Amino acid sequence: MADYKRGDTASWDTEQVRRGQGEQRASRPRKRRRRHFNVLTYLLFVVVTSAILAGVGWLLINDLCAFNKEDVTATIEVTADDSIATIADKLHDAGLIQYKWFFRLFASVADAKDKIGTGTYELDTDMDYRALITGMHNSSGNLNSDTVRITIPEGYTVSQIIKLLAEKGVNTQEELLNAAKTAAFDYEYIDNHSEDISRLEGYLFPDTYDFYLNEKPSSALNRLIKNFDSKLDDDLLSQAKARGYDLSDIINIASLIEKETDGTDQDKIASVIYNRLADKGGHGTYGMLNIDAALLYALPEHEGAITNADKQVDSKYNLYKYAGLPPTPIANPGLASIDAALEPAQTDYYYYALGKDGRHHFSSTLEQHNAFLSSADYAG
Repeated sequence: MADYKRGDTASWDTEQVRRGQGEQRASRPRKRRRRHFNVLTYLLFVVVTSAILAGVGWLLINDLCAFNKEDVTATIEVTADDSIATIADKLHDAGLIQYKWFFRLFASVADAKDKIGTGTYELDTDMDYRALITGMHNSSGNLNSDTVRITIPEGYTVSQIIKLLAEKGVNTQEELLNAAKTAAFDYEYIDNHSEDISRLEGYLFPDTYDFYLNEKPSSALNRLIKNFDSKLDDDLLSQAKARGYDLSDIINIASLIEKETDGTDQDKIASVIYNRLADKGGHGTYGMLNIDAALLYALPEHEGAITNADKQVDSKYNLYKYAGLPPTPIANPGLASIDAALEPAQTDYYYYALGKDGRHHFSSTLEQHNAFLSSADYAG
């Protein structure tokens, strides 16, 4: 090491620096070419992907809008056990749609589960997705020997509805009662912890339905609840809240109206109920509703006129003994009674009684009411 010269080290360092700088300069063009190559690859990927998506999108649009399809006509049967997924399978197998997953997606957006009903339907490939869903509405189908159409009257109780369904062959009364007591229903206003059929009271919507004979009991009852649920909207719920009542209270009041109305005076009966509920004693009612129909709900085997002894029955449904609303609705009301519960007439009525003309006569004071009860117009 003693033979090296100081200038040799400097010369070696300088040469190394120059060589390194040269290598750096030589490497720069390669980096620029690599970036250029990446941009071209990215652009090519975008073009190819866009073309693929455009092609796929066109295929989906063709299926959605029923473009360029071969002529196919098929009969589709929808049962109570079908879901949107199984309906999509049937449509696909019949050659009416090509993409099951896309139909399911469209169906979820179009609320198809609330529009498609049980029945047998004739459909064809001229029908787009929306037309297929509309074509599977109950009113579009034909009943077959395995189905029965039943009209649930307004004001029927759960017990009466179950008896009617059993008589028509939907299932046995025992199985329907068991489902009413124990089946779980996915609605927040149904008390799934209760095993009393009154938990469904007010929520089995009166309407005309198609049922399968020997249908699963919980499925049959759920169809009525689903129909009730479809009638709910933000306006109804906000109206209830504005009156200071929740949904169960509104349906409770509507059920009282339904059982009391002569068919023309729902809003007036509603006004009497609200006036009495608000009365702290100024009109002598003290929140007592004194509604016969509620007492009779507690006495299902009762026959004949209500007696003073009946009015002493210790039941929360006895509104001669307990103030306020009964524990649950006492029937399943129709829309007219629900609307009246939300928008009662503005009156000063606190009493009403049935006249011989078949209509209720309303009074503002007890004196007026007693005078009508003593008149020849009172039905007794």
